Amino acid sequence: MLAGKRILLIIGGGVAAFKSLILIRQLRERGATVVPVITRAGQAFVTPLSASALSAEKVYTDLFDLTDEAEMGHIELSRDADLVVVAPATADLLGKMAHGLADDLASTLLLATDKRVLVAPAMNVRMWEHPAVQRNVATLKSDGILFAGPTEGAMACGEFGLGRLVEPDEIADAVAATLSQGPLAGRHVIVTSGPTHEPIDPVRYIANRSSGAQGTAMAAALAGLGAHVTFVTGPADVPPPAGVATVRVETASEMLDAVRAALPADAAVFAAAVADWRVASASDKKIKKGDAGTMPSLDFAENPDILATVSQMTEGRPPLVIGFAAETDDVVANATAKRARKQCDWIVANDVSPETGNMGGQDNTVIVISAEGADTWPRMGKDQVARKLAAKIAAEIAGTPA
Repeated sequence: MLAGKRILLIIGGGVAAFKSLILIRQLRERGATVVPVITRAGQAFVTPLSASALSAEKVYTDLFDLTDEAEMGHIELSRDADLVVVAPATADLLGKMAHGLADDLASTLLLATDKRVLVAPAMNVRMWEHPAVQRNVATLKSDGILFAGPTEGAMACGEFGLGRLVEPDEIADAVAATLSQGPLAGRHVIVTSGPTHEPIDPVRYIANRSSGAQGTAMAAALAGLGAHVTFVTGPADVPPPAGVATVRVETASEMLDAVRAALPADAAVFAAAVADWRVASASDKKIKKGDAGTMPSLDFAENPDILATVSQMTEGRPPLVIGFAAETDDVVANATAKRARKQCDWIVANDVSPETGNMGGQDNTVIVISAEGADTWPRMGKDQVARKLAAKIAAEIAGTPA
């Protein structure tokens, strides 16, 4: 599976480009995020609209897009992926890569990336066999570029021979094989996510505005680094990521039971927004209004503290326990006090005051608090927060650079 993996797919020009659309679908079915980049020649065969519809992502085509390049978008694109895939890789693209040329967005991305690159060549058999192309291929292989194909077969030009693009499922298999190992391979991480729903009666409950987006992004990012993830989720707005073991719960008590059942683990990330209180005796029938609209009286009981319970275990405690703190004021002070009180290793504090738009939104502003102090991160998308935090977790428990 490719859960949590981010693939930058460069689509070159050629009749075989139509297969890139099938590849997008297959990679997404395996759990990957696919960001398409289409060359000018590629747009003669594949439209940006079709690639965007299948990938559910923005499609990039122009190096000199003022909106994207205001923040050096080609650098971010080239380094924000787990793998760069070129399919189809034309003779022109292979030549540019071999000689370090960068005269369009695709070739600039390939020159600027610090990630592995997998190419799937597609061209006429005579072009593939040409000495110049073979010199370029040899250069690229010596540079560490990975190849999928080409294969032998009938071509659109009517000729038969080596140079045909391998089938999309074979490219997807090559992508999966390339990304099969990660710094968290063999590690087990528990992630909680979403709100809990504490029943008042069969039709009403106590909850909060958590969408579950940050916890879901965390599970995907950790799985993307090779971890076996047990994803314990309340009734979230967003679906769980592919490639993780999902346990669905409703209440705080059910969430604690699911976490205990999932132990032991190498790390636990408690991103769920668990309700602090529940109705002590939830009614099994819908509560009716009293005479003259009088309000019924509800008695509350405190819910179990999942983060504190796991952090303070004397046996079976994960080596790394991380909590989240949603605060509306005095963020650092309150989160620092929470870390000490719960006895967890890190607290990821985020400001959820109404003016930030963080609660239920697409972005987050976090401060990671540990024994070393407070590390403030710039505002970024929740997926980016998740990938950065997952890398920090890998550095802590697997000794890899963050």
